[in-house]
Parts: sequence; structure tokens; C-alpha cells
Amino acid sequence: MSMIHQIKVLQARGYSVSAIAEELGCDRKTVRKYLQQTDFSPTAPVKRVRASKLDPYKATIDAWLAEDAHHWYKQRHTAQRVFDRLGEEFPDRTVSYRTVSRYVQERRRTAPTTGTLPLEWPPGEAQVDFGQADIVEQGTIMRIHAFCLSFPHSNAGYLQLFRGENAECVVHGLVDLFEHLGGVPTRLVFDNASGVGRRVGERVRMAELFARFQAHYGFETTFCNPYAGHEKGNVENKVGYFRRNLLVPVPDVPDLLAMNRALLTRSERHWARQHYKKGQPVATLFADDREALRALPPQAFAPYRYTQVRTDRQGRFCLEGQHWYSSAPECAEQAIIVRVGAHSVEPMAADGRILTRHDRVYGPDRSDSTDYRTTVHRVAQRPGAWRNSPLRAGMPEAVRVALDRAMRADLQAALEGVAQCADRWGFDHAVRALEEAVAAERIQTADIVALGRRMALAPLEPSNVVDLLRYDTLLAGRVGR
Repeated sequence: MSMIHQIKVLQARGYSVSAIAEELGCDRKTVRKYLQQTDFSPTAPVKRVRASKLDPYKATIDAWLAEDAHHWYKQRHTAQRVFDRLGEEFPDRTVSYRTVSRYVQERRRTAPTTGTLPLEWPPGEAQVDFGQADIVEQGTIMRIHAFCLSFPHSNAGYLQLFRGENAECVVHGLVDLFEHLGGVPTRLVFDNASGVGRRVGERVRMAELFARFQAHYGFETTFCNPYAGHEKGNVENKVGYFRRNLLVPVPDVPDLLAMNRALLTRSERHWARQHYKKGQPVATLFADDREALRALPPQAFAPYRYTQVRTDRQGRFCLEGQHWYSSAPECAEQAIIVRVGAHSVEPMAADGRILTRHDRVYGPDRSDSTDYRTTVHRVAQRPGAWRNSPLRAGMPEAVRVALDRAMRADLQAALEGVAQCADRWGFDHAVRALEEAVAAERIQTADIVALGRRMALAPLEPSNVVDLLRYDTLLAGRVGR
């Protein structure tokens, strides 16, 4: 610009074109060009587009990359796959991998995005999501699922812990939360990958248990668009907040149900803080959410699903392909109904009676759950199976030793006594009666039943023990007379 400025200055002094060219040592055409130019305002730079060997294939590559938006992000075209696919579909292509890679990176950097909008959430609407968290269970660190319900209007939320991420867990958690809140949110927003349903285009496929649950409480349900986590960003942030503030240090959890009850009140303690944007305490804002809740129905929803299974020769059945549970020997090789909940698996008799209850097992590894109460009658009928029965493994060491040494008739009598006590007062009570009988070396059926009855009707607690000394003194006095 300095030369252009000098040309303009010399022109103003009256120099001719030739004199300016001679003075500045430049061509007269250059001088004439800048003398004729009247606008020296800066202009936007324009990138020069050069022809590329990739031009004939750019439309095809763009179509492949656009199609990727409809697929899982871990299963999309890489630059290497684009290069290889071009070779498969256009054998005569002459472009290099570097050219293809540079173009793919450029297209991904400049791909149009929809952006996000600030969303307004009215009182009474809630978001639901799962995360993951570690707990210590029986001395071992376990990774379980953190279930979170949040109210975006007030930023209040609750945390519950489950071993799975399915419809039973979602429904169980929401039933407990609704009962605790004393009301039902007007609308729930779920992730598209949740266990309660899935949105495919404009169609939503909902799990039957959740569909019944929704009808029971009458709330609306919305599923996020795929790859649109911002639509429920409040609850996603809440999962991380609760994990850092309620589960650090990693808690020791001997009873998951008790832990969930404690988390209800522990979650509410964090409502005293100020809302990040509204400048009021979360608890104050939650009053609007509570006011907008729907009324609870007359009775709570039973969060169980029922499924029919086929038992094997031992009366066992399988769920999820690898988890085995016992029913009862008399149910062997039959079709039975099983009630499945978030925490329990309960086989049922034909008359609807619950045969036993198992803790529900999750995970990819095979498992076997046996309830000894369902086998005690069968072992009592066949005492020869005692040595190899699961019932023996569940007995105290002293009982195992005594019954292993017992004669067949005495063993059968003891097992029959345990069976009768279990029917009347429960299996754990029956085992305690058997322990007392073994200690007294009286293991006949009548002895065990009598001990069980005495323990059930008149438990010998220290506070109930009668001091007989005064009676001994009284009797001694009468004898002295």
C-alpha cells in the first residue's frame, strides 16, 4: 500500500503518469491502474477452488457420510473404509488415501449441525435416566446401575440403585418415588435406549409392564430423539452430581433395599443449595413441582411381570438364558408361572401360592439359586440323597456332622421333623430347632417338633427367665416342717 499511497500523493502534486512512473521506478500501466481505482476498501478473501482427482467421487462420499448419521456412532465410515469402498465400487479410481482422508476430515468438520435450544420445563415434569456407580458388597467392589429422577424446573432429584437396567427396575424405582412424593409427575422423559421402550421414527414400542404402569398412574411419556442427549441434559448432569456427592467414598451396601430407602432422604438434603440460574433454593422451587403433581391412585402398582417357564427334572427353571432358580421338587418337568421383579424371582404354584423367593441375579455369567425349603420334604422322603443334596450344604457344621453319622431311620426322622417345623414356623426356625435337638442328642421327629413349638410359643429370652430360688426356699421350708 505504500507505493499506491505515493502514487496518489504525486498525482495530487500535479505529476503526470510518466513523471510518476519515472519517479517511483515502476511501469506506467501500474501507475494508470491505481490512478483509475477509486475504492480501496478491504474485501473478503475468496478461496480458490482447484480441480481435484476426487471431484468425480465427492457426491458418493457425501452420501455415505450422510447415511452414517442414522447409524451407531461406533459403526460408521472411517477414512480407510471410504478409501477401500471407493476401490471396490470404482476399480479405476486414481486418488490416494491421503486425498480421501483429507476430504473426509474436512467434511466432518464442516458438517451442518442442528444445534441446541434452551428448553423451558414447566413444574411437574420430570426426566429419567440410568448411570453407573460402584458399591462395596460383601467386601467386593460391584458396578451397579444408578437410577435418577429429576425435575428440571426446580433442579430437584432422587437417586436409587439397581442391579439391572430393565422395565422391572424402572417401574420399581418409580413406584417407590411416587409413593414417597405423594404424587405423580405429569410427564416423564426417557432416553431412547431405556429398558421401558424405544422410539423408532415416529413410532414408540413400549414394554408391556411399563405400558400397564403408565396406564395405572396416567402420566405422559416422551422418548428422546436418537443421539439427542441434550433433550434430557438435566437428569444426565444429576446422575453425575449424585454419584460424586452421595456415593463418595464408595459405600458399603449390605442391604440394597435399605440403601435405597436411605437415599430418598439423603437426596433431599441437597435441595438446600441455590438453583444454578434462578437464584432460589431448590427446595423452594420444588414446591411448584409438588403442587403440579397428579394425585396418586387408590392403590400402588405391583411392579412385577409374570412369565411361564418349563422346569427340569429337579424342578429348576432358567431366566435370561443363564440364571437358574429352584421351584419345588413336585413341580419338576412342568410349566409354571414365575413372578419377576427388580430384586426377586418367585415361582408360583398352580393355585397362585408363592413357592419360594430368590434374589434376582444379573450379569452374563451362569448362576444357580436354590432354596432349601423347597427340597426338605423330598430329602425327607429319600434320606439316601442327604449326602449330596443342597439342603446339607446349607446346614450348620454341627448339624451336618451329626446327621452324617446318624442311622438311616434317625436321619429320616430328623428330616421329617425339620419339614414339619418349616411348614409351621418357617425354614430358619426349623433349622434352629434342629440345632437344639442335635445338641440334646434327641433327633426324632417328635423331639424336633416339640422344640420348634416351644421356641415359637415361648422363646427363652434372658428377660423372661424366671428366678426359681424363692420357690426352692419355700419348698425347703415346708420339707423342714
